[in-house]
Amino acid sequence: MVPSMFIFYVMVITMFLLVLSSFFLLHLSNHSFIPRSMLELIIVYNTSLHFKPNFKGEQITPSPFPSEDSKIQPQSCQLYYNSSQKPSCPIQQRKLACDTTRGVLRLFMYDLPPEFHFGLLGWKGSVNQTWPNVNDPKHVPPYPGGLNLQHSVEYWLTLDLLSSNIAKFSRPCSALRVQNSSEADVIFVPFFSSLSYNRHSQSHGKEKVSLNKMLQKRLVQFLMGREEWKRSRGRDHVIVAHHPNSMRYARRKLGSAMLVLADFGRYPSNLANIRKDIIAPYRHLVSTIPRSESASFEERSTLLYFQGAIYRKSGGVIRQQLYYLLKDEKDVHFAFGSIRSNGINQASKGMALSKFCLNVAGDTPSSNRLFDAIVSHCVPVIISDKIELPFEDVLNYSEFALFVHASDAVRKDYLLNLLCSIKQEEWTKMWERLKDVTQHFEYQYPSQPGDAVNMIWEEVAHKISSLQFNLHRKYQRS
Repeated sequence: MVPSMFIFYVMVITMFLLVLSSFFLLHLSNHSFIPRSMLELIIVYNTSLHFKPNFKGEQITPSPFPSEDSKIQPQSCQLYYNSSQKPSCPIQQRKLACDTTRGVLRLFMYDLPPEFHFGLLGWKGSVNQTWPNVNDPKHVPPYPGGLNLQHSVEYWLTLDLLSSNIAKFSRPCSALRVQNSSEADVIFVPFFSSLSYNRHSQSHGKEKVSLNKMLQKRLVQFLMGREEWKRSRGRDHVIVAHHPNSMRYARRKLGSAMLVLADFGRYPSNLANIRKDIIAPYRHLVSTIPRSESASFEERSTLLYFQGAIYRKSGGVIRQQLYYLLKDEKDVHFAFGSIRSNGINQASKGMALSKFCLNVAGDTPSSNRLFDAIVSHCVPVIISDKIELPFEDVLNYSEFALFVHASDAVRKDYLLNLLCSIKQEEWTKMWERLKDVTQHFEYQYPSQPGDAVNMIWEEVAHKISSLQFNLHRKYQRS
């Protein structure tokens, strides 16, 4: 009896080891039980969507088109689910064209005529040419500078999609352009709406309707006639309307789409809300301070800095109140400023040598000044009670910024007493965090892991699951 049981156990163990060894052999071969496409999808998801470059003290180039020599190349990747959890992983990024079967986010982009996008930049292609050749960043049509640049979000997103299958670029594969809309997760509408408003919102000569209004009317007609729009009533479309006045004529008809906005200040809640829409950062106007050159607490002689338009309407009235409270205070710079007369360079130098930088609501809750402060590593003081901030599902702004209620800020001595109570150790902690998050607010081409372009695509991906859930429920009950 004993030998029989012994033989039985030996056979069971032998069979188990045989199955286990077979599994490992198959797993290590090209004939895995898991389809290779699925394995690649898992790898891409974990390396591109949360891929954070290791800066190692390199400078962040102020140019939107970094050269091959100056471009920061990712050396390692880090998965981050919150601000405190940052495990590293050893996968290196390679210069390979993104595979449309592996992408985390697949986008179909309409081939709208050039007058809706690069034609607004003065670009003219050959006959029947819709898009410029983006293989060489030096030949990409430049975007206008000055205040135009702060709302250039649609420009960077469009460039990123156009280059998503170019092998020579080292870029994250978080968003891929597909040629068939049936393969896409979302549909991207390449209309440079902010530039259209900034440059063409006034009628000229004998024009009865401005070019901006005419383009919006044509866009509505185009989208309403597309099967892609009809099947979801536009809910799976992405439209960038970053300037608060852009898309003013078309927004009610196109409000079902996923909007990329600066804030919700000019929109009613039934058209724009955090459930379906995305808040994107402004493109900063001042130069990014390299990590290694960022002035420390002792080197920043100004306690509080603000330079910009002071007299605003609506919610921006608080700027005027703060001006009269603070303009004569010691170690405070509170002055009128604009982009003219070397204003941007002055602001860049001033922020770089200040401990705190004011971000006060203007005509709308948001302001480019917040992002100028971040890339200057000047701790932002946000006084805007209704503000929505970019990437709040990933970034904890309280780690590198201060929030002050408007009603408290206008109380005499309240703001200065608050800032003076923050000791060097606490300020330095926020300053170090600012240097960590600066990369998330950089728009550049080609895009880099963890930059603003990559972060926006990540936000779009986050919206998809709830979007598809609602669409599927609708179809099941229709």
